[in-house]
Amino acid sequence: MTRTNELKYTSVEICAGAGGQAVGLHNAGFKHLALIEIDKDACQTLRDNTARNPEWEACKVIEADLREFDHADLGLRPGELDLLAGGVPCPPFSAAGKQLGRDDERDLFPTMLGLIDHLEPKAVMIENVRGLLDPKFKEYREEILKRLESMGYEPCYWDILEAKDYGVPQLRPRAILVAMKPRYARYFEHHKPVENTLVTVGAALHDSMRERYDAVADDPRAEAAFKRWYDKALEGVAPTVVGGSKKHGGADLGPTRAKRAWADLGVCALGVANEPEDMKDPERDLFAAKGPKLTVTQAALIQGFPDKWKFAGRKTAAYRQVGNAFPPPVAQAVGNQIYAAFEAEAKARLA
Repeated sequence: MTRTNELKYTSVEICAGAGGQAVGLHNAGFKHLALIEIDKDACQTLRDNTARNPEWEACKVIEADLREFDHADLGLRPGELDLLAGGVPCPPFSAAGKQLGRDDERDLFPTMLGLIDHLEPKAVMIENVRGLLDPKFKEYREEILKRLESMGYEPCYWDILEAKDYGVPQLRPRAILVAMKPRYARYFEHHKPVENTLVTVGAALHDSMRERYDAVADDPRAEAAFKRWYDKALEGVAPTVVGGSKKHGGADLGPTRAKRAWADLGVCALGVANEPEDMKDPERDLFAAKGPKLTVTQAALIQGFPDKWKFAGRKTAAYRQVGNAFPPPVAQAVGNQIYAAFEAEAKARLA
């Protein structure tokens, strides 16, 4: 995943997590001024990956509860910011939860709308689970759109984007809202991929899994175990990677249905493996009856992260950051369209 656009437009991101959306928007040509996140491990991940990187030198990582955050701390004048983006918490709208919507204390849409009102960015991008577009939330969505329109924004689209259509080896539908000031919205073009090459789990993880089995090459089972996994993993894309809740125990790859889907791809979903350099139990990590378990690094590859992006914290905390992330390639695709609208407006203005 490479960056093709010049880092020309500024962005601030809320609920930044471990940086999935940030990586994608950076690759689309957005220069982050701030990444705001409440989780300390995720903030450390952001710092570790952006510090001392000249392309991220303008970026501040701010560890804060968004509901208590003072927008004045950003030091931005109204209308100065190009893009305000963020993935507001998903549980209020997730089919896996109670879908309390506005009645869920974790709903940060009002907070996000307040920030938009104060900062008056040229464009807004909000990401959430597909459940937000269910009929039961129609009235709430209409209220959000009316609020945006009252602040001078034109909704460009609110649609479901499927990660596998953007080269991510995973089924991960997300609801994406883009709104822009009218002078830019008139140039915005929303289009989904018409043709795409499906990236399978086998293709995405071949090299990393090969490395793991090579580390135990003296075990006579290694080559056959790798081949069994690879033959199955070439069959398709992964189910949705989930991060889980801090209220529960160690990490695994999801509920019963997801575990069955992982088994069909040759992966044991009953836990997360240690990285090769930390592997203590090959029987658990590589030779389980249902196949190898994934490492955090491999789960990140399934999410579309670049392999150089590293995650802070212990294994379970790191895995949860990965599972809760927005796939960078999808964020990059949306960011490219916003960037193109800015460029088209500038060209028309100078003509």
